[in-house]
Amino acid sequence: MRGRWGVLQSESHPRTGFPEMVIFGLIQPIMFVVLFSYVFGGSMKIGGSTSPADYRNFLMAGIFAQTVTFATAGAGAGIADDMHKGLIDRFRSLPMARGAVLTGRTLADLVQTALTVLVLAIVALLVGWRVGSNADTNVGKVLAAFGLLLLCGYAFTWIGALIGLSVRTPEAATSGGLIWLFPVTFVSNAFVDSSKMTPWLRHIAEWNPFSATVQACRTLFGNPGVSRSDAWPMAHPVWASLLYSILVIAVFRTLAVRKYRSATA
Repeated sequence: MRGRWGVLQSESHPRTGFPEMVIFGLIQPIMFVVLFSYVFGGSMKIGGSTSPADYRNFLMAGIFAQTVTFATAGAGAGIADDMHKGLIDRFRSLPMARGAVLTGRTLADLVQTALTVLVLAIVALLVGWRVGSNADTNVGKVLAAFGLLLLCGYAFTWIGALIGLSVRTPEAATSGGLIWLFPVTFVSNAFVDSSKMTPWLRHIAEWNPFSATVQACRTLFGNPGVSRSDAWPMAHPVWASLLYSILVIAVFRTLAVRKYRSATA
């Protein structure tokens, strides 16, 4: 038993490339902040204003949300890599619940995502992002916004877990984890005002779970761009973001654990 546990410890030890993963995970959102802020900042009209500062404040909720959801690809690739190396088969021999392995993995990814969001918030402050100065904005609401972001990221990580368990290689998990994220994040209110979209596309964007989190963060941050809409998720974004995230976790955790059990049976 001691020999078996020693093998488990050596194989479950953090990969030597982990620092590089963290660094590269930080570079991408920082690039998005800088590129969108300075390339598009002067040409975007937010609430009738073309001020680059207003667009930066509008943009940051979208960048935060995009960052936590893009962690899905890394989670899927990590689980696929563990399956490919046989690490999951070794965990199966231990007396633990089948879902515990996936839960531990997704929570570890959540910690990395939280670190990324922290660094991104510092960079955002350096380029001029500020929370609203009105009386409705306070520290509690700002922390609640970051809590919704992390909950959304955790929910999407379970989608990545299901993808990682459904493919054969980490490369396929990375591709499969990214290909659906681009329409989800760009057909939304993350980078442009959804009220300016054509009607059919606007309806899709307004009912997009990703848009609900972005809208909730803008509301809690007190940032511009919180446009009025009859769509329920846009009218009640905080509740919509919370319900969407819980629903995604409930559905995809169930599917991922079921897939895990069948893959290790």
